[in-house]
Amino acid sequence: MNHPAFTRFRRLVDEAITFNDLAAAKKFIREGLLLAEQKECLGEMMYFKAQYAIVDEDFLEAIIYLDKAIASNPEDGAAYNDKALCLSELGRIEGVRELFDKGIAVEPDYATIHHNKGWFLNKLGEHEEALLSFKKALEIEPGRAVTYENMANTYENMGNRDEALR
Repeated sequence: MNHPAFTRFRRLVDEAITFNDLAAAKKFIREGLLLAEQKECLGEMMYFKAQYAIVDEDFLEAIIYLDKAIASNPEDGAAYNDKALCLSELGRIEGVRELFDKGIAVEPDYATIHHNKGWFLNKLGEHEEALLSFKKALEIEPGRAVTYENMANTYENMGNRDEALR
């Protein structure tokens, strides 16, 4: 995500999807895709096409586009993140952690990847490691409410209700 306009659209799409505002997500995807086409940026075109597929819950199609985005730009942490999420949505666990780690390696300051890795690890029952990921996400983006919510869920899963309520 080098171009500021792509970064802006990506974050708007991410936020809209996170809060299930699919109409807004589609609007931002359309705008991001249009910009990518105007700038003839293949990696971004593939990334935004993948977002359409994600919104439509066609995770296999999204993975195809994300693979093309990654091939075009191996430094695209968000594409690794989204591929990991798509695999998880399909019930495939193998390789998901590694995709999150690749995304973090290329974009270590992108809170969303740390957050989503924490979500995934919590789902696997790896609560302590999940908390580390959530804490890293909050270190990067302290006002990220959804991460606090997921941390509370993790503490609850650990049987630590008091910490979950803090």
